[in-house]
Amino acid sequence: MIVRLTGAFLRALLVALTIVTPALLLPDTAADTAQVVVLLALIAGAFVFIEYYSRYPSIIEFRFAPPFNRLRFYAVFLTVLLLTVHRAGEALDTPVADLFSAFGRLLSGLLDFPYSPVRLVLLALPEGTPPAMMAEVRDAASIAYLVALGLLLCFAWLVKIKGWPGRQGAFNVWLNLPLFDPTGGGDVLARLKRDSSINIVLGFLLPFLTPAAFKLVVLVIGPVSITSPQTLIWVMTAWAIVPANLVMRGIALHRIAVMIEEKRRRTYEESKAEEQFQAA
Repeated sequence: MIVRLTGAFLRALLVALTIVTPALLLPDTAADTAQVVVLLALIAGAFVFIEYYSRYPSIIEFRFAPPFNRLRFYAVFLTVLLLTVHRAGEALDTPVADLFSAFGRLLSGLLDFPYSPVRLVLLALPEGTPPAMMAEVRDAASIAYLVALGLLLCFAWLVKIKGWPGRQGAFNVWLNLPLFDPTGGGDVLARLKRDSSINIVLGFLLPFLTPAAFKLVVLVIGPVSITSPQTLIWVMTAWAIVPANLVMRGIALHRIAVMIEEKRRRTYEESKAEEQFQAA
């Protein structure tokens, strides 16, 4: 119980720290904004603590199949930290902040090409956006998208090379997929493959569809500003990491479906061999 309590507390603390990082590092954060951020951090930390302290999860998936959730957290934290330091580079006035700023400008040149997700984000900005703001959005989108790509490459390496989650021991579908109902109708294998395909396709399309949806919202309800530093950081983080998480989930579901299929085949072969032995 002590180990579970400590682990839940540390995870809750890290999640809360991630949420308050922009408010801590960005200059001129308003007092009202800081209070709202602290409240959100407490709520998120409490949720994570309850979820990980409980023996059985209720919402968080793949809790007993590390390092799935760790990778997702690392990606979110790294994105928020990089975008925050990049945005507050002049105020921080440190070599690390200058390095991140130069890194963001380099990435913006590499990832800003026609029909790229970064270019679509720029095209979704309202007309008359100042060039300085466009440069900030371009750098932020490039950094966030690169972290998302790195997340997918790391997870693909774990699945393909390390055999995740097969080397973690027996995989319990009920514990690791609390929102998936095996008795919901139809073959579990077919449902897993279907959900896997939906998640992967949606994850790849979202970075391209989100700017178009944002442009449509602007045309319907009027201009929506993301010039606030904290708004820009969280919007770019969600724009890049949420689709990456969907692709990760799709890959994980496909991997589980493959494991179930292999187990069924082995069981069938063993049963057939036993029948032949008894017949002989």
